[in-house]
Amino acid sequence: MSIQDIIEGKKEWRAHMARVKALPQDYQIVYNEIQKYLFKGGAGELTDGMVLFSGIVDLFEEGAAVGKGVLEVTGSDVAVFCDDLIKDSKTYADIYQESADQKVNKAMKKVTDKSK
Repeated sequence: MSIQDIIEGKKEWRAHMARVKALPQDYQIVYNEIQKYLFKGGAGELTDGMVLFSGIVDLFEEGAAVGKGVLEVTGSDVAVFCDDLIKDSKTYADIYQESADQKVNKAMKKVTDKSK
């Protein structure tokens, strides 16, 4: 990743966060909680997290434009909303578990090969 890529990424993130700050306060609160939830325990293999977060802001902008409250958009259980967004993605725990399994299997194969 070049310095230019980093700079462009930061510009894109700032523009994204400006959109979030333009949302009604209840939407901002829920967005920030969604962001924390996904960063702390969510998907580990999101290839482009900006696409996901931009999609959430798009959805929130549409809901706010028609006068819906944020929980009318997400449902009352925001964690379930988040889980549904990433249901087909691997979590960090899944990725770590696969990595550990691969390392153990590789090590066991070496041990078995040496004993032959």
